[in-house]
Amino acid sequence: MADPPPDPAPRIDTTVPHNARIWNYWLGGTDHHPVDREMGERIRALFPEIADNARADRDFLARAVRHLVTACGVRQFLDVGAGLPTRDNTHEVAQRLAPDARVVYVDNDASVLAHARALLTGTAEGATAYLHADLRDPDRILAGAARTLDLDRPVGLMLLGVTAFVDDDAEVHRAVDTLLGALAPGSHLVVSHPTDALDPVRAREVRDAWNARGTPKLTLRGPDRIAALFRGNRLLDPGVVSCSLWRPDHPGATGVRPVDEYGGVGRLP
Repeated sequence: MADPPPDPAPRIDTTVPHNARIWNYWLGGTDHHPVDREMGERIRALFPEIADNARADRDFLARAVRHLVTACGVRQFLDVGAGLPTRDNTHEVAQRLAPDARVVYVDNDASVLAHARALLTGTAEGATAYLHADLRDPDRILAGAARTLDLDRPVGLMLLGVTAFVDDDAEVHRAVDTLLGALAPGSHLVVSHPTDALDPVRAREVRDAWNARGTPKLTLRGPDRIAALFRGNRLLDPGVVSCSLWRPDHPGATGVRPVDEYGGVGRLP
C-alpha cells in the first residue's frame, strides 16, 4: 500500500555530498557517489569511530522498534527522515514481529524516496507507504500519514538523526509538538541525535567539516537539549543516553562503547 504519487521531486544533485548517502556508505551500503565517499573518508580521518556511531544508531532503532512492538503493542510507525534503505529498516523489524504492522516513511530527499519505493516492500498483512515531505512541515506529514495510519491508535514516531538538520530549537519543538499533538495516547517518540557530550573537540571538527561542504547543515545538541524534545512525555529508562547503551541486547557485555550519538524513547501520557 502506497500513498498517491508525490509532488515532483527535486533533481538529485550528485555533485554535493549528502548526509543520507554518506550514512549509507558508513553502514556498508551501495547507494552513494564519489563525492559522498570522499566526504565520508574526510570525516573518518577526523573521527575514525564514525562508522561505529552509524551502526549504534541503526541498532538503537531496531531495539526501540522491538520494544514498542513487543512490550507496548504498537503496530503503526511514522519514520520521519528515514534515510536510504540499509539493514533492519523500521518496517522490517516491526513486521518480523507483527506482520500486520503499518509503516509510513517520510523524507525530503528525492534519492531516498526513489530507493524506498524500489526496495522497501512490506508484508501482505501490513502496509508500507512513502511520503515526500520535510520535518518542518508537520501538517503535510500528518495529512499524508493519515492515508495509511489510524492516528486514533498509538503510533511510534521515529525521528532518527533528522532533528540535527534543523538548527533552530523553537522550530524543532514546534514540529515535534505538532506531530505528537495529533497522535493518540499511548504513542511513543523515538529520537536519536548527534552530540558532543563525549568528545567535544572532535565532534565539533566533524560538524564544521560537514557544514563547510555538505547538505543539509548539521547541528550538535547536548543531552539536555535532546531530552527537552521529550517534554510532556514519560521518558523510558534509561532516559537519553548514548545509543549503544540504550537497553543493549547483552547488558554488561564487554566491548560496548559509548558513542556521541544519543537517543531515547518517550511515551505519550
